[in-house]
Order: sequence, then C-alpha cells, then structure tokens
Amino acid sequence: MGAKHELGLIRKARIRLAGQLSKIRVLLADDHPGFTQIVESLLGSAYEVTGSVSNGRSLIEAAMKTLPDIIVTDVSMPILNGIDAAIQLKNSSCKAKIVFLSVHSDPEFVQACLSIGALGYVIKTQMATELMPAIQEALAGRVFVSPGLSHLN
Repeated sequence: MGAKHELGLIRKARIRLAGQLSKIRVLLADDHPGFTQIVESLLGSAYEVTGSVSNGRSLIEAAMKTLPDIIVTDVSMPILNGIDAAIQLKNSSCKAKIVFLSVHSDPEFVQACLSIGALGYVIKTQMATELMPAIQEALAGRVFVSPGLSHLN
C-alpha cells in the first residue's frame, strides 16, 4: 500500500468516526410532568436530547436557541399549543423536522399536523415501538403516521 492510499483510508475512518460522534439533536415538548423523561429514556443513547419544555412558547424559544434536528412535541400544551408553535417555527425558518406525539387520534388533529409540514404523528400509547421509526422517517424526509391512523391521511 502506498502512503496516499493509507492517508485516504485514515481520512475515511475519521469521517466515519465523526459521523458516529455527532448525534441527532432532539428537543422534547410535553406538558405532562415527567413524560419527557420517559421519552428521553426511550431515545436512549441514540439521540442527544437538547432540552425539554412544557408549553408552546417555551418550545419556540428553545428551538431557536438549541437548533435541534428533530422536535418531538405534543399537540395540547398550555400558552401555545404544539400546532401553533410548529407553525411559528416553520415561519421563522426553523429547519427542525417535527414529529407529533399525542393522545389525540382524531383525524382532524392528524391532518392539521401533517398539513403544516410535520413529518410524523405517533399516538402516545404506541410510542415504545413507533417513536424511533417516526424520527428516522422524518430525518429521511418521509412521513410516518401511527399505523392505526394511516387510513386518516
């Protein structure tokens, strides 16, 4: 092996290692005490949780400050609901992909979230099996809706 080839292999290894070290940054928003801790434990070490907030106004502030890759938010929150907060974030050119995590299975909620550009909608009772796939799909630019709700979109 020549020196150039070895340097190329070293460079590729460093790039691969750097990619493994830079985790996807996730911001969590839910008004139920302790719920964001449950979500954070589900995400495990696969993602870096940049923070958790309990209302839509704080979601906007935290998103603009921490610049997450993904926002996982509830629909129903005080001060400003998750849908309105997501609209404001999109209008402020926030680049984060949005996944809603909600108890609401009403088609109107699902459609409202998807129509504003959210890429995921997961029912809270299914989060253990569906949140990670929803985040992965959102990162790839694809829509994920909890399978029980897929007939709604």
